[in-house]
Amino acid sequence: MDFNDGYVSKEHRELHQSVSESADSVSISALQLSPKSPKSPKSPRSLKVQVKGSNWSPKNNRQSHSPKDGRPKKGGSGGKGTWGGLLDTDDMNSLDPNDPNYDSTEECDDLNSNEKKTNPALEEYKKKATIIVEEYFATDDVVSTMNELKEVGKPEYSYYFVKKLVSMSMDRHDKEKEMAAILLSALYADIIHPSQVYKGFTKLVESADDLIVDIPDTVDILALFIARAVVDDILPPAFLKKQIANLPIDSKGAEVLKKADKSYLTAPLHAEIIERRWGGSKNTTVDDVKARINNFLKEYVVSGDKKEAFRCIKDLKVPFFHHEIVKRALIMAMEKRQAETPLLDLLKEAAGEGFINTSQMSKGFSRLIDLVDDLSLDIPNAHGLLQKLMSKAASEGWLCVSSLKSLTIETEKNNSIQDNVARSFKTKSQSIIQEYFLSGDIFEVNSCLEQENKKNCGELNAIFVKKLITLAMDRKNREKEMASVLLSSLCFPPDDIVSGFVMLIESADDTALDNPVVVEDLAMFLARSVVDEVIAPQQLEEIGTQCLGQDSIGSKVLQMARSLLKARLAGERILRCWGGGGSSKPGWAIEDVKDMIGKLLEEYESGGDIREACRCMKELGMPFFHHEVVKKALVIIIEKKNERMWGLLKECFESGLITMNQMVKGFERVEEALDDLALDVPDAKNQFSFYVERAKNEGWLDSSFCFRNATENGTC
Repeated sequence: MDFNDGYVSKEHRELHQSVSESADSVSISALQLSPKSPKSPKSPRSLKVQVKGSNWSPKNNRQSHSPKDGRPKKGGSGGKGTWGGLLDTDDMNSLDPNDPNYDSTEECDDLNSNEKKTNPALEEYKKKATIIVEEYFATDDVVSTMNELKEVGKPEYSYYFVKKLVSMSMDRHDKEKEMAAILLSALYADIIHPSQVYKGFTKLVESADDLIVDIPDTVDILALFIARAVVDDILPPAFLKKQIANLPIDSKGAEVLKKADKSYLTAPLHAEIIERRWGGSKNTTVDDVKARINNFLKEYVVSGDKKEAFRCIKDLKVPFFHHEIVKRALIMAMEKRQAETPLLDLLKEAAGEGFINTSQMSKGFSRLIDLVDDLSLDIPNAHGLLQKLMSKAASEGWLCVSSLKSLTIETEKNNSIQDNVARSFKTKSQSIIQEYFLSGDIFEVNSCLEQENKKNCGELNAIFVKKLITLAMDRKNREKEMASVLLSSLCFPPDDIVSGFVMLIESADDTALDNPVVVEDLAMFLARSVVDEVIAPQQLEEIGTQCLGQDSIGSKVLQMARSLLKARLAGERILRCWGGGGSSKPGWAIEDVKDMIGKLLEEYESGGDIREACRCMKELGMPFFHHEVVKKALVIIIEKKNERMWGLLKECFESGLITMNQMVKGFERVEEALDDLALDVPDAKNQFSFYVERAKNEGWLDSSFCFRNATENGTC
């Protein structure tokens, strides 16, 4: 190398010459460090020093076009007078396994870093996972989080969600830690595969040394998370032994596993201690919730603040236990008559606003029906009070009575009423019914009956049923239709209505003297009561046992009623018999109702809200015609394979909006139309067979239900 005078001193020139002469390829090679050695300092990829006056030119830097490796021998550090090899850390050089400083983990790190750089799908998943976790901590909505994670997909990256959820909660309060543990249990197996949960906790243990930099309590918190996962059965106990064998003894990950084992999982009563450590929802007992419900109901009765009451309901965070609120509110209303109005208003508005759904409302009333005999010991006339509450709730539209158990009143049935009371009630009943035929006011009828039959006596109810139908049979179709509508709106126990029909059949011979068509009229009223689900089909047999011979008028009435019910499309024909279509709005044609149901399902199918669909069905006021909903929904499911429509049927059945009787009728009607349906959908019969079995598993259909195609194939 030449140096011009004036740029380098004489001493430097002599030093350079001395070094150049003493340096050879062997000595330099012996000093050269591996390019990837952790001991070598980082340096620029290419160290080029151009000193003014040097003889460097582009042709001294030419690259070879040979297929062989064009890099200089020994990394360019073997030539005489060269120094670059000492500091060269060019990443393009491959690792040499024979090098004394070779470390295999470095090669893995390089591969992992390259994978991260070339895997945009994982990077995108990480962003979405972080957003989902943040939203979950803000909303505490497990179901919504599950749905969002399902929409994201990429199950092969689920381990990262586990790691992110736990690591983010570790730096927050106990509430978020408990929420994270609950969410992991909810996601396990259904949304996140067990192997991904295992891998996620493995990653957490491996990163414990990094986590402790930002979270000083990492060892204790992560140990508790692992112990909680074992207690919740989302991690196998063997996880601890397998992981500790793969970790350095002095690592934080090993310390975490040891603490999880010795401090938590081997302690006495460890499961209870671990579950209560963060004071989460699992620490709340049923008795605690009951006490809170009782307290806020008492406060509401005093203050009348509905907004505060609804806040308390929401804060409970137990929507599956809202039936307890209904039950306790009703008992309080029966015990304290002055509290009845505000408590019923609270339940009505809670149902309307969606704080308490229809299923929980019905369950609350059903639980009270089971307890009413015991309540009678402390609350006189508990049966009558409960019947009154049920009637009011049904008339206001926030209770579906058809989904409730029968409220039988044994005490009143065993006590025969006095003749003068019966005569007085008959006279007043006739006046109430005649007034109803003029006004059509069902609410007024209920109010008058509550005043005249305060004890809700079963015999008086039966007398009213007999008087209502007797007066209607002497009038036109309009009054007959109004009588049937009133009968389905009275909320009388089915046994009382059966008793009323028995009295009608027993007096049918005398009635025939004034009404020649008594058999046809009475049979139609009886069939209509079955279609309206006022009485059950099996109760026809109970009525039949009261008939006095095969040739009696009562026997003829029952025979005709059975024939009417067995006819094809019996429900529609019976509903149209008096021209009212079964609606409280006389004049509705059955085709209009069908059209409304069709539009309702179309709107729901195109993205409508399930609550809105149920509300519209309820507003139709035709629970006896819900088999049409089942039929149309099934046809849509078979034609379009629309699972969303199946979800509507499930919600309707579970909430009591569609009864099993209506569900069976709907399936039977689809079966009758299968041949026509198969013209458009070739596999309609196979699909129908599949959905029948599915409905049986859901509990919608009795196990004995079978259709003819399955019978012909010998599968039923």
